[in-house]
Amino acid sequence: MSIFNSVGIYVVLDVNSPNEGQHIDRSNPGSTYTKAYLEHVFTMIEAFKDYPNTLAFFSGNEIMDAIDTGEKNPPYIRALTREMKSYIAEHANRTIPVGYSAADVRPILEDTWAYLSCDNSNKGNEDLSRSDFLGLNSYSWCGSDATFQTSGYDKLVEMFSNSTIPVFFSEYGCNEVQPRTFDEVPVLYGEKMTVMSGGLIFEWTQEDNNYGIVDAYPNGTVHLRGDYDALAEKYGGLNMTLIENHNTTATNLKAPKCNADLIGDNGISKDFDLPSVPDGVSALISSGVSNAPKGSIVPVTKTTVDLPVYATSGGEISGLEISPADGSDKKPLTTGEPSSTPSASSNASDSDASSTPSQTESSSSASSTAADSAAGKIMIANGAAVVGLVGMALFAL
Repeated sequence: MSIFNSVGIYVVLDVNSPNEGQHIDRSNPGSTYTKAYLEHVFTMIEAFKDYPNTLAFFSGNEIMDAIDTGEKNPPYIRALTREMKSYIAEHANRTIPVGYSAADVRPILEDTWAYLSCDNSNKGNEDLSRSDFLGLNSYSWCGSDATFQTSGYDKLVEMFSNSTIPVFFSEYGCNEVQPRTFDEVPVLYGEKMTVMSGGLIFEWTQEDNNYGIVDAYPNGTVHLRGDYDALAEKYGGLNMTLIENHNTTATNLKAPKCNADLIGDNGISKDFDLPSVPDGVSALISSGVSNAPKGSIVPVTKTTVDLPVYATSGGEISGLEISPADGSDKKPLTTGEPSSTPSASSNASDSDASSTPSQTESSSSASSTAADSAAGKIMIANGAAVVGLVGMALFAL
């Protein structure tokens, strides 16, 4: 985190893990929404809340991964968001946004967004259960033959055209067509994707599911893959002025009040009467987690990369080191809106330990001097460990 901070990289962290008792069980959410689970969540918050480059927290990742999971889980996602925000308000020295990472299950996607982003406040009270942003794990653009229409990107723009919260791809990078050319990148950051706030390529290290952009070996060496070069080329051609423009229209929109009419008939809950705070949790929010690890920024004294890093050609890349970013180590971000472009992702599921693309643990994202042009400074760790580095500047792996 200190290295990320020194080069101007912000982190969004999932508070869940695949371990038992550390996520909401989508098949029976009520059975896992306990004081012990929330103590784990609050411990994660304690560990990262004091880093100035902690941008936000994910309350969950793909808890709803099919139509039949949409009835029971939404109230628990909002309840978890409520408890997380309450804890942050009590124990953090700044506001840290909380949001959700959704599976691209189109029959329930729009209703998921509507359910999580509507205003459920009562008599003017602040609605702590409302998501501050929505991530979408989408693999609908596959290969060079895909288009804005065939990928369904046009439908996403239509779906989220009136969004009152930021929406971005928390995962993308379909690998059904090899090699990946990442032709969706200039489209995602182009003029047509007016409502999407960038995205994260899945994933950094190569695993059995074949989504990696580098090979990382037990001896510490890293080999860049062809996917890495293709992605770096696409990032290098982006119009950063366009990307950094703000959507002023969206800031004037107000969230509708939560009601059953916002939700269709495709399986998402229409119940906005949220679960009660579990016994003992209010006291835990008030007093804080005892003996929790608390991270803090330390001086970055090691700036060179000593372990070998190899280009796709096989040659070793030399002279790799980090350079402090202008304005780093000065102040945290205090809103949920990205200041620039998210880049690459790695995941550990909060719902189970299956081997789907969005549920794989890995290491971090980076680049070589062969692709020094850059893509951005928001890193999202949608998993149990901090993962990912963007900005196209390689440092210690």
